[in-house]
Amino acid sequence: HPANTLSLHDALPILRFALTGTPIENNLTELWSIFDFVMPNYLYSKEAFEYKFVNGKKVDLGELKSLIKPFILRRTKNEVLKELPDKIEKKFLVEMTTSQKAVYKSYIKVVRDKMKNNDNGKIEVFSYLTRLRQICLDPSLVIDAYKGGSGKIKIAIELIQKHIDEEGKVLLFSQFTSVLKNIGENLKEKGIPYFYLDGKTKSKDRIKLVDEFNDNYDIKVFLISLKAGGTGLNLTSANLVIHFDPWWNPAVENQATDRAHRIGQMSVVEVIKLIARGTIEEKIILLQEDKKNLIDSVITGEFTNSN
Repeated sequence: HPANTLSLHDALPILRFALTGTPIENNLTELWSIFDFVMPNYLYSKEAFEYKFVNGKKVDLGELKSLIKPFILRRTKNEVLKELPDKIEKKFLVEMTTSQKAVYKSYIKVVRDKMKNNDNGKIEVFSYLTRLRQICLDPSLVIDAYKGGSGKIKIAIELIQKHIDEEGKVLLFSQFTSVLKNIGENLKEKGIPYFYLDGKTKSKDRIKLVDEFNDNYDIKVFLISLKAGGTGLNLTSANLVIHFDPWWNPAVENQATDRAHRIGQMSVVEVIKLIARGTIEEKIILLQEDKKNLIDSVITGEFTNSN
């Protein structure tokens, strides 16, 4: 084309759509990012958006909802998969063993002393929180000589045993591969065969494991790393999902649950979240609830009809 002539492609307006199952996972800035791709500057600059709707003194989520409503069409799973069986979620508060409680309290004291006496950075503080979370699961993850047992592992094994006795299949998720391996050792002692998948599992082996788990009646337990296997797997042969430890982001847990609760599932799916009583895990659950409330306050059922 001559330099001063527009092509047909150049003359066409740019039309953009965004498709997502998680428009907000952690904070409202994620919603801004999506809109800024679809309609740049419609929700102001990032700084102005955060001042108006996140960090400002007069946050008005009603204004935000009115701005985004004409451009969102929402479809829930219940609307598009009416034949899908129900999902029943339960939270189990689990008592730690006596030794486990002692270790947890001792480490809490150590952390408080370190926080009081040092100017710790965010990375070091996060490492303290990670240690606390590991102690909630199984103190042997951080103490080599520990022999005091784990309340969570005991409950998890009991739940698995009961479910497979009833001819059901189980998916168990954890963020910590080390605890998955400990659970695996406990299953071996009970004579319960299982499959295992984490970030080191090769792609071709992932497909093979998934197919064999769905087709094999003898293997009824699948231990899965949350980050490695929380998406992209179709495991509808399972009808019990156990979240061994809570994650900061509820959307990540929901995506993992959907490995079983998806097209092809023929049974009601039971979801059990194990939470160590009186620990940081209860704080994580409260944080999850705050995030869910934020999402519900902005992305609600009123977006289910086209405008």
